Amino acid sequence: MRLKNIPGSREEIAASRFVVHDPEEYRGRWSALFGNDHPLHIEIGTGKGKFIMGMAVLHPEINYVGIEKYSSVLLRAVQKMEEQELSNVKFIRMDAEDLTEVFGRGEAGRIYLNFSDPWPKDRHAKRRLPSRQFLGRYDEILEKGGRVEFKTDNRDLFEFALGELEPAGWRLEEVTFDLHGDDRLAEGNVMTEYEERFSAAGNPICKYIISR
Repeated sequence: MRLKNIPGSREEIAASRFVVHDPEEYRGRWSALFGNDHPLHIEIGTGKGKFIMGMAVLHPEINYVGIEKYSSVLLRAVQKMEEQELSNVKFIRMDAEDLTEVFGRGEAGRIYLNFSDPWPKDRHAKRRLPSRQFLGRYDEILEKGGRVEFKTDNRDLFEFALGELEPAGWRLEEVTFDLHGDDRLAEGNVMTEYEERFSAAGNPICKYIISR
């Protein structure tokens, strides 16, 4: 998918009080930034912010950090926050490869991956967010018993993700190939912009929940 560049987006992100501009300084002490000791949940690839802000409204007892690589996309999330400010949400513009430089060991309780880039070429497999390389990074920053939740409409990516679990030493807690047809797993589901579009077109949504 080609991303439309929005002139001035990088400058707006750099000036936003909703974006943490020096995240490495909070490694191991995100509770100090939020001003409380609530659990920390992270969304990698937060997009336009619909999911993370929806979760934050439903769960004010949890602190959320949304990570997004592209300024033109993150700008939309920032604009949403300007309309509906939430004290338990912060954003970071960064590459997910740097996770362990920004979050301390065992600091996060949950990680969300929603409709991640499939990186379809085999040589790019290690860039996929549910790859064993990234699972290793998640393992470092998740607390004992922490979980990763992954949703996608891309069946090939989902099959790849399932195949990465055993070599990486992760345990499959829940899995469905049709989230919206699964009454139990769909309960309390917060949709992303992509999810609304894909499900409306009749595409089944796959989801897993994994732990170490």
